[in-house]
Amino acid sequence: MTPRGMYFEDFEIGQTVVTAARTITEADIVNFAGLSGDFNYLHIDAEAAKATPFGARVAHGMLVASIATGLAVQQGFIEGTTLAFRELTWRFTRPVFIGDTVHVEITIAGLKPMPRLGGGLVIFNAQVLNQKGEVVHKGEWQMLIKSRPQE
Repeated sequence: MTPRGMYFEDFEIGQTVVTAARTITEADIVNFAGLSGDFNYLHIDAEAAKATPFGARVAHGMLVASIATGLAVQQGFIEGTTLAFRELTWRFTRPVFIGDTVHVEITIAGLKPMPRLGGGLVIFNAQVLNQKGEVVHKGEWQMLIKSRPQE
């Protein structure tokens, strides 16, 4: 596979990436419940969810976090050059509902060379925003990214 992602040496602090958007569907929630085993009524019972402060079913927080990382990979800048997703610090700041459309805004916040591991640690500040421009999730991703191959 030829990587399409950026190498560690290509990243600069302050650089930003904005991903494409994706609409959260009922199928996403049902499939994630089956995959994860999380059948909490907030996610799968429309009638019971009406009585919650949210007033409707909400997407699993980890579903949205997973979609966020998937959108980042699809954008291409980490595709094929990520060696490891090392750490995640994440806040769920607003509910995400069926029909919400989300995208991710990512800023490079830190760089730490780790030549012994074949690359370096890139610290990303990531925010997931809905179609209203509201931040629904935010946090930090730390990924080990490959160094550029020696020629």
